[in-house]
Amino acid sequence: MAEPVRLVIFDLDGTLLDTVADLGDAVNHALGKRGFPLHTREEYVRKVGHGVRNLVTVSLPEELQSNETLIDECLADFKSWYTTHIDVLTRPYPGMQQLLRDLHARGVKLAIASNKFQSGTEYLVEKFFGDVPFVAILGNREGFPLKPDPEIVEECLRCAGVQRSEAVLVGDSLTDMKTAENGGIPAIAVSWGYRDLHGTPGVQIAESVEELRDFLIQKPD
Repeated sequence: MAEPVRLVIFDLDGTLLDTVADLGDAVNHALGKRGFPLHTREEYVRKVGHGVRNLVTVSLPEELQSNETLIDECLADFKSWYTTHIDVLTRPYPGMQQLLRDLHARGVKLAIASNKFQSGTEYLVEKFFGDVPFVAILGNREGFPLKPDPEIVEECLRCAGVQRSEAVLVGDSLTDMKTAENGGIPAIAVSWGYRDLHGTPGVQIAESVEELRDFLIQKPD
């Protein structure tokens, strides 16, 4: 990075945590109640990243994806299942917990910027990263726009009290990259998430946690 990093804003799903199996099971629960076709983990990998309402919508049969009443009903069933099964299969990506500890130990401030609903975001961060302080844990909240709107970057900067040039966003999707661009901060994509960004112009990719560490923690000369 051009300047020492003082704030790292992390995406959650596909960056810090592998959550897709539990998300997919919850959507399949709602679909199965109605006799609709179910989807595989690999199919859900391509659907996640734009909030749970969108996830439920695009998982319905195409001819029903404009039925708002049905979407509301399926979303309610999804949330009922997911809130009690949110951490059955969800796990941190190997090395990410230690990386967060190391960043904090070096005085780097940490924030979460997710499109997952707020209560779920808070629960998973506390469960898997509860020993690491975050200046902000921001998910999908009523009255606030989703990524890639830059407001979530602005809020993280305000909470951390750092300049734009001192922050970086780490994520796994084009939505994350666009969020950083819209917010005027650099971004790093991780290779282990739900989107393959190799070959995307202008995107810096960390192929491993160790490479991400090297990007974020400047070594003394």
